[in-house]
Amino acid sequence: MKIRRLTPEYYPKVAALLQQAFPRSKYEVQLFETLHAKGRVLQEWVCLHRDTVTAYIAFSKAYDGTTECGLHLAPLAVKPQMQNQGIGSELLRFALRQEDIKDRPIFALGSPKFFQKFGFERCTLPVCPFDTNNAQFLSLRNAADRQFTVRYEPEFKAKVKQNR
Repeated sequence: MKIRRLTPEYYPKVAALLQQAFPRSKYEVQLFETLHAKGRVLQEWVCLHRDTVTAYIAFSKAYDGTTECGLHLAPLAVKPQMQNQGIGSELLRFALRQEDIKDRPIFALGSPKFFQKFGFERCTLPVCPFDTNNAQFLSLRNAADRQFTVRYEPEFKAKVKQNR
């Protein structure tokens, strides 16, 4: 297993992986394609096995108003037939050690049971616009001390509206 920064040659393979990992949704593939088309700054890595993309992780900017306040982890995907083998965990551990990420606040929307293994805690501040009562909104290295709604890149909201 090799972990590499995502390069354009792997874009189609990541899109296919996202479709496999989220078979009931077109949101993740559309979001991936739109973020790249708009030139959004992302921190992204893939896990490769024999030139096959087996896992993908991405981080995009998080905002307090117009000020960057951390990163959103989304998505983290593993090929369905490769899940429950520790690949996603290894990719997440790797990403959290990277220079561009290791000291920044990280926000994630997902399974508390999974993310708490990596030091994430339930997030009460800020508020996530996509999660009622922040039930599955978690953070790592979050020092927010006041109420605000964390913002995502505009493509996240646009796609959520289209899928309703």
